[in-house]
Amino acid sequence: MTVLLILLVVVVLAGVALALLYNNLVKLRNRIEGAWAQIDVQLKRRYDLIPNLVETVKGYAGHEKETLDAVIRARNAAGSASGPADQAQAEGMVTSALRQVFALSEAYPDLKANQSFLQLQEELSGTEGRISYARQFYNDTVLRYNTKIQTFPAVFIANAMSFKEREYFEADDASRGPVDVTF
Repeated sequence: MTVLLILLVVVVLAGVALALLYNNLVKLRNRIEGAWAQIDVQLKRRYDLIPNLVETVKGYAGHEKETLDAVIRARNAAGSASGPADQAQAEGMVTSALRQVFALSEAYPDLKANQSFLQLQEELSGTEGRISYARQFYNDTVLRYNTKIQTFPAVFIANAMSFKEREYFEADDASRGPVDVTF
């Protein structure tokens, strides 16, 4: 009788442990989804500011059509990207194109002094900070999740329940280099 009771306690404790591990994996997976949604919100805000920026710059540097078109193309490509790898590559293109627009302001003092341009530049700068934070939070959450599904004993539950590794949101090599600006 004592052996049966001990066996029952062990089975119940093992069941509770498995349930806790499974619930923890689900919680981490949901945090990743929430973190990705926050990146998406901030990127949408950024995309909404870009047309205003382009229109403001057109008034002062309309003949810089190629640079302005590159910003719009990058914005459209980023809007249709899916998944962390594609989104990171598209965001690198947007960042590079925006750097070129802001570099234009150095060549056009009137543009640099324009209140609308300065306000848009400030809003984009704040948005970039929020995007950076959201990316960091997402990557930290992915790190915790990926570590959890690869460690003992959670690895058994993760494999049995089809928990798969998640991609990090990493900048592509092109967005890390210097920006070429030609006038």
